[in-house]
Amino acid sequence: MTADDAAIIRALENRRFDAIVNQDFDTFAELAHHGLSYTHSNGALDTLTSYLDKCKSGYYIYHRIDHPIETITVVGDTAVVIGEMNADLTAGGVRKQLSNRSLAVWTRADGTWKFLAYQPTVKQV
Repeated sequence: MTADDAAIIRALENRRFDAIVNQDFDTFAELAHHGLSYTHSNGALDTLTSYLDKCKSGYYIYHRIDHPIETITVVGDTAVVIGEMNADLTAGGVRKQLSNRSLAVWTRADGTWKFLAYQPTVKQV
């Protein structure tokens, strides 16, 4: 891993969260791998298509997301991001606040980093 790899992944994480909050779904799709597995803190699983469909339909509306990063580990063409996702959102018409630990996986395909998987876990208080 180089410092450049970690800086690139950090910037990409910022872009993907900003894209969702700003409802810039084209940017999110551009950042994502076509095989994206997006797991939610309630255990539901979405593909890239099903997640974007839910966001575009207004099922998920993200009002705010804070996403501090604890570590970024790059091994070859895989990057693992450990951090948090703290958010205010509306899901299925219900306003919610999330406080999650999170794991994001990025893969380098044809020289470009793509968002491949996401797994949040509710933080215990």
